[in-house]
Parts: sequence; structure tokens; C-alpha cells
Amino acid sequence: MVKKLDGKVAVVTGASSGIGKSIVEKFAGEGAKVVAFARNRAALQELEAAYPGQVKAVAGDVTRSEDLKRLVDEAIQAFGAVDIVIPNAGIARVVSFEASTAEAFNTQFSVNFFAAAETARLFIPHIRKGGSIQFITTFLTQVGFPGLAIYSASKAALKSLSQTLAAELAPQGIRVNSIAPGPIGTPLWGMVGLPPDVLGAVAEKITSRLLPGAFGQPEDIAETSVFLASDAAKNIYGQEIVVDGGYTVG
Repeated sequence: MVKKLDGKVAVVTGASSGIGKSIVEKFAGEGAKVVAFARNRAALQELEAAYPGQVKAVAGDVTRSEDLKRLVDEAIQAFGAVDIVIPNAGIARVVSFEASTAEAFNTQFSVNFFAAAETARLFIPHIRKGGSIQFITTFLTQVGFPGLAIYSASKAALKSLSQTLAAELAPQGIRVNSIAPGPIGTPLWGMVGLPPDVLGAVAEKITSRLLPGAFGQPEDIAETSVFLASDAAKNIYGQEIVVDGGYTVG
């Protein structure tokens, strides 16, 4: 049986856990070779061992330009060129607007926006015609949520970047889209900076609006990512695909 991503090479940042890890696993399962990038070297090496010859682990920090340049170098040395770039690395912190200083903005924008943009920019000369870039945004570009002004703004900027790049890079044969996850059960959820009891109450309130009655799973995003990376999505440009369990329609 022909696999959906046979012969394709992908690069995924934030690949050591959650959505990024699931994307790596799904892509490898569909026949792609994947360069997995994150700070957690041990977790990346486990992925590499699980998919010998298919997954290449590269450890580093997306906010360090020298690490991103090394990622490009190692990816090209390993596979010659790439077809899919997914700058998935991201952070979320609950910060009241009163406490949203320039430093607080920079903390989240440096990862969620600037690093994602730089990852894509550095790889563009190496993306084969017919390739694609996928940015990971959030359902919060469509709804407001207290304490997440910085996070939501960083992802809204990424959404806008995706739409603009779709038009700019189309003549080079590169498609650009984004995926907007809704509430997903990942380690990111537990790292937003809320006490466990408050986090639990928020999760319960959110769940009440989800049509399936539960948080989504990283695999839900990975399946969407496989579709957008495949030839089946060859006519999709500049779209934000929302995968949120119906939260934004409730």
C-alpha cells in the first residue's frame, strides 16, 4: 500500500513531546523521513531509535540562531533537501494584561512568532517545489480568553504571516497553511502557570463547551498535518484549519 508521505522529507521543531512528537510519529508511519528538533536530547534519541533510518534527532533551542542554522545544515546533509517544514515549537503562559511588560511579550513572541518565522525563512531555499510550510497557531485567534493576551497575539501574528507567505511563496511552488489546535491534552497545558486547582476548574469549564465532551489529543492535530503535507492538499493555500472539538462554534 502506498503511504501518503512516501519520499518526502519533513522538519518538525518542538518534536520531543505533545503535538510535535505525534506529528513525527504520524509522518514516519506514512513513509516520510523526519528531522526532529527540540531541546530534550534524550526524548529525541528515543524517537530516532523507534524509527531507525527515518527519524534524525537534532537537539537545540529555536530561539538561538546558531542552533537553527545547525538544524538546516544537518537536515540538508542528511537528506539533501526538504519537502515539509513545521515550526511547531511554542510556549504558553498565563499573564494578566497588567503584568504584560515588554519582557513578558518577548518571552512568548521569541518562541511562538520570531523563532517560527526564522525556522521557515532559513529552510525556504531548501524546500523542493511542491513542498509546504505548516505553522501551528491556536483556536484562540478566534476567541478571547483572559490571561492569554500575549499568547493569543503571538499566534494571531503567526496566522497573518502564514496567509501572507502563502501568496509570496506560491510562485516558488511552496504552499503555506496553518493548523489551529483547540484544547489539546499535551504537556503545554500543564505549563501555563496556573495552580493545579485553578487549572482543573478551567479545564472543566472548557470541556463543557467541547462537542465530543473531552479535550482533543495530539494525534488529532498530527492527522490534519499529514493531510496538509500530502498531495491531497495540493490546492490549499493560506488557510487556518481549526481543530477544536467545536469550541468556536458553541
